[in-house]
Amino acid sequence: MSPSQGHGPYLVYKTHVPLNFQEEFLAKIGKSNGLTDIDGILVGNYTDLKAVSGVTVVVCPSGAVAAVDVRGSAPATRETDLLAPHNLIEKAQAVVLSGGSVFGLSAADGVTRWLAEEGYGFPLDQGYVAPIVPAASLYDLGRGVEYIPPISADWGRWACEGAGSYPIKPGCIGAGTGALSGGIKGGLGTASLILDSGITVAALVANNSICSVINPDSGRPWEIQLEIDNEFGAQGKRSVRLPPEPEAEPIKNTTIGVVATDAILNVAQAQKVAQMAHDGMARAIRPAHTMFDGDALFCLATGKIELPETPGTFISPWAKCLNDLGHAAANCVSRAIIHTVLSARSLAGMKAFCELEDK
Repeated sequence: MSPSQGHGPYLVYKTHVPLNFQEEFLAKIGKSNGLTDIDGILVGNYTDLKAVSGVTVVVCPSGAVAAVDVRGSAPATRETDLLAPHNLIEKAQAVVLSGGSVFGLSAADGVTRWLAEEGYGFPLDQGYVAPIVPAASLYDLGRGVEYIPPISADWGRWACEGAGSYPIKPGCIGAGTGALSGGIKGGLGTASLILDSGITVAALVANNSICSVINPDSGRPWEIQLEIDNEFGAQGKRSVRLPPEPEAEPIKNTTIGVVATDAILNVAQAQKVAQMAHDGMARAIRPAHTMFDGDALFCLATGKIELPETPGTFISPWAKCLNDLGHAAANCVSRAIIHTVLSARSLAGMKAFCELEDK
């Protein structure tokens, strides 16, 4: 590798490894620019504005190969160990994202019961099934009428009952209802991409980060240049004055999400996509993965399209396509995170980007 001149004291290295990471192959977004662009994926939300919290459920009735990568140091999760590549289960029937911190994990019980009643899950004796439902929660305690939101199994069930393949509404909804990001209102956001191979990749993120999505110097999102087809609208063209940065408060944060694809992946490959998708979080939120965050990303693969092979690519002819897939997932995560703040509205004393003063 040869060094080239960078900024300040850093050197930027140009690699000669023949991997094509130009952004041109990421130029096409899906029909609704969201997670439901993936065939076989349904999304539902339950929102309680009085409690300032909610639940988002990603349902895969036929099951999807599932993996997870947890990077934050204060996670609230369920069934993540089960998704390791060396363990028995390969597919999940749903992933739950919720507010409520550890109390919010109870929503997954309702999702599990609902799926079992519908007959979706790991087959058991006598016709019964055991649905596999991993979950992650963010910290939104103290933002509603009650300090601890009254999240229960019912919230998960109600989110399932409203799940569908329709376009996902971003902003103060579902798991993003009580989210706060770098001192301004966070929320739920989504984005998608269609690769040249025909494979679709998408992300759905609930952003409750301790640090900011907005560059304080420019007053615009750090990764605003990733915009495709004017997806960020008028708010994406604004430059705003940020409020003073909040002091770090232990365990009061976390950004969680799901990336999904219609590619055929095994669990190890899905885990690699989840790992690479975190690059998008780290670029959009600076810094991410802190001691006060429980950042986690799940990956779901519905198995519709085979990975194209590149002859001569080491001993893994699918490696080049998997790189492209992970890169696209990171792009979707960054754009979804931008949507979380640009689409949010002020709630419970949390001021939204749209109400900040222009620079």
